[in-house]
Amino acid sequence: MNRNKLNICTNYFICITIFVFLCIEFIMNLTPPISRDALIHHLAIPKLWLEHGGFYETPWANFSYYPMYINLLYFVCLFFKNDIAPKFIHLAFGLATGGLIYIYLKNKYNSNWGLLGVVIFITTPIVIWLSTSAYIDLGMTFFTTAGLLAFIKWRDSEYSLFKWLCISACCMGVAIGSKYNALIPWFFINLILMYSYAKDTEKQMMALKYGAIFFVISAVVASPWYLKNYFLTQNPFYPLFNSFFQSWHHQPIQEILQNQVQRKTSGVGFFRLREVMYGETFWETLSIPLRMFFQGDDHSYQYFQGVLNPLLIVFTPFLFLDKFNRRDKFVFVCFSVFFITTAFFTTLKQVRYIVPVLPFLAILAVMGIKNVDGRLKGMAWFSYSRYNNYLILISRTILFAGIGILLARNLLYLNNRAIIIQPLKYVFKHENKNAFLRRNLEHYAAVEYINNHLSKDAKIVTMFY
Repeated sequence: MNRNKLNICTNYFICITIFVFLCIEFIMNLTPPISRDALIHHLAIPKLWLEHGGFYETPWANFSYYPMYINLLYFVCLFFKNDIAPKFIHLAFGLATGGLIYIYLKNKYNSNWGLLGVVIFITTPIVIWLSTSAYIDLGMTFFTTAGLLAFIKWRDSEYSLFKWLCISACCMGVAIGSKYNALIPWFFINLILMYSYAKDTEKQMMALKYGAIFFVISAVVASPWYLKNYFLTQNPFYPLFNSFFQSWHHQPIQEILQNQVQRKTSGVGFFRLREVMYGETFWETLSIPLRMFFQGDDHSYQYFQGVLNPLLIVFTPFLFLDKFNRRDKFVFVCFSVFFITTAFFTTLKQVRYIVPVLPFLAILAVMGIKNVDGRLKGMAWFSYSRYNNYLILISRTILFAGIGILLARNLLYLNNRAIIIQPLKYVFKHENKNAFLRRNLEHYAAVEYINNHLSKDAKIVTMFY
């Protein structure tokens, strides 16, 4: 088989793989939402707004103060009494992020490498889980990815195409207007933007100017949610930093900082907490960012409430075997390390909170794989060319077979999730909505009782949920 036919066959095979995954996810998304945060937050708050004819403050739910650009799309769906469409919107964000990965890798290499990057990303177990849930993480990931790649385009134009800076800032404005976690990549891009410009042009003041432009544009785009919080609570980041902003209005700055230090030092650190709860050593806890890629369980807080694939990082040691795209590799590696490290020390130890780095880890994985493949193709095992070609073929077959085995883990995960949810029972009308929810939500019987027997103004206390 010649090289062109092999490339075409590879292209078809990857496209079929993507199509199969999307078809199964499409079927799973035809069922009612059952994910925890979708039911109590991402769909519940927009529903309350609809019931009250507009914005409605819910001070008993801290998460109702989170920025909600993506939730507004779900608001529209609920307006038309459709609680299934939000899952398709979230799936579309995941697919669109895959599209950004494809465009980047296709421009750098070719379509096959671009499709491999798409497969690695959209078949990652946590992405599968999110693609079948009405969450917002994939939406934030899309805008974060677009923001960083737009910055790369601006830099590669030698800072002449100002529109890419504006696009990057607008994307990051939507991201931080959708979830507080996006403040981490927003801060990173602002820094790397100024650093790159100053390094490449040696114009420090212009670097500060462009950093200020990025800051202002993104802040203006996100401002409605932060202004809302400020007027309601006097804290634009509510409920984050709330003790600080409350103290700001009543105490001198020295006392505020002292109280913050006392609160931090008096609490139980997460290293000690995980030792008590799970018997983990200091080094086991410190290695969580690495363990997340090898250990994972959707239903275990000890194992990070999600599943990744080692394929995302096992090829990173081979990134710099060639000299191509070194600036991009540097930015992607720095972003991934910065985001994961910051999330490790500031958020819960859950896989879902590092999803914004997965598109770049997928890109880096493809770059590492391509470097290994290139070295294998150029390796001379023996002087006798016939044996040399055989050994190259065998070694490349082993490489891609190993990649296939790692990707097969993702297919098994999707299959297991489909078995748990059993969407076909609902899709083919073998059970009604209540029966489906009763089967997939352990607490649904209690909710049914509450809805049928208690008054609308009854106050419910939930525990261990």
